[in-house]
Amino acid sequence: MLKGKNIILGISGGIAAYKSVYLLRLLVKAGAQVQVVITPNGKEFITPVTLSALSGRPVISEFFTANTGQWNSHVDLGLWADVMVIAPATACTIAKMANGVADNMLVTTYLSARCPVFAAPAMDLDMMVHPSTVRNIALLRSYGNHIIEASSGELASHLCGKGRMEEPEKIVTLLDCFFTKEEDYKGKKIMITAGPTYEKIDPVRFIGNYSSGKMGYALARAAAERGADVTLISGPVSLTMEHPGVKVVAVESAREMLDASQKAFEDCDMAILAAAVADYAPEKIADKKIKRETAGIDCIRLVKNPDIAKTLGETKRSEQRVVGFALETNDAETNAMDKLRCKKLDAIVLNSLANPGTCFGFDSNQVSVMTQSGTILQTEVENKAIIADKILTALKSLF
Repeated sequence: MLKGKNIILGISGGIAAYKSVYLLRLLVKAGAQVQVVITPNGKEFITPVTLSALSGRPVISEFFTANTGQWNSHVDLGLWADVMVIAPATACTIAKMANGVADNMLVTTYLSARCPVFAAPAMDLDMMVHPSTVRNIALLRSYGNHIIEASSGELASHLCGKGRMEEPEKIVTLLDCFFTKEEDYKGKKIMITAGPTYEKIDPVRFIGNYSSGKMGYALARAAAERGADVTLISGPVSLTMEHPGVKVVAVESAREMLDASQKAFEDCDMAILAAAVADYAPEKIADKKIKRETAGIDCIRLVKNPDIAKTLGETKRSEQRVVGFALETNDAETNAMDKLRCKKLDAIVLNSLANPGTCFGFDSNQVSVMTQSGTILQTEVENKAIIADKILTALKSLF
């Protein structure tokens, strides 16, 4: 669906600019009209001649053409484009975009653009997690921009961690999904759970798990972008949700999540239960910190937590749908189907810890979606934003 689309490809000055050449080639091959806008530092990494040859258009870098004085209008560019993609988006460019520092053609064009904007961050891992970068990316999201999460791996510094620009093929897939999806969930009310639950032992300790909430938050954002009215029941996570179509209800324990879920589900069309809910909680919660030297505790007695999926599955009305998640380490499909049946779910999303680079804490996932009739979706390892859209597309068959 990129054929005939007008795309601004913004390139800033980072080593990942070499990937932009391949991204440009893929966009042109898909039938898009691509105008490259590159920062002065970007030209240190990749030449305008290469980019011009692939795009079939002169590359824009400065406000004026030096030898003729021709004015490059950022306003006209912003009106022309159907989408703007900034890849790579360095820490410097992200900071300028977030704070409106219009000192180059790329950021000025961004500020003038009326079209959707996608940014693919790329930088070293310490820059990526610096509070200023985290804040600036959050600001960009709050403005309505789409952030294509950086992936993890070996970086140009030879350190390993998060900071790699997403691969060009996946960026093209994400753009294609963006243009092909419609507001097919408009009028639907969807409740989504995300993150872990914490079960208190005493005022400073708890039983929990490694869930980051990224899959649930990606589903909430994708559902809202497709027109749904979304309630996100979130356990303790470090994520933020800026989409105005998502109402966030923060909880901590499994019982709090059950209460919030039952209340929200009363007038919902579908519940998607992506949270990693603790199966057990301490029978008693100490009101003071348990001291190792004096407590003399040999064991902590646990009790079963309520099963949120089973509770909603057994109490849903005929027009409501409940979708569960299953994280398995062995006999994955068999165990997932057993959960589907015994909890009276309409569908279940299976992911496995056997797939490296997926599940807890990662930005990528690989899932299968199953119903009583069998598997209706099986994905490759992809960014969770892409996975979320594919899950929602598959779940449309439930209505």
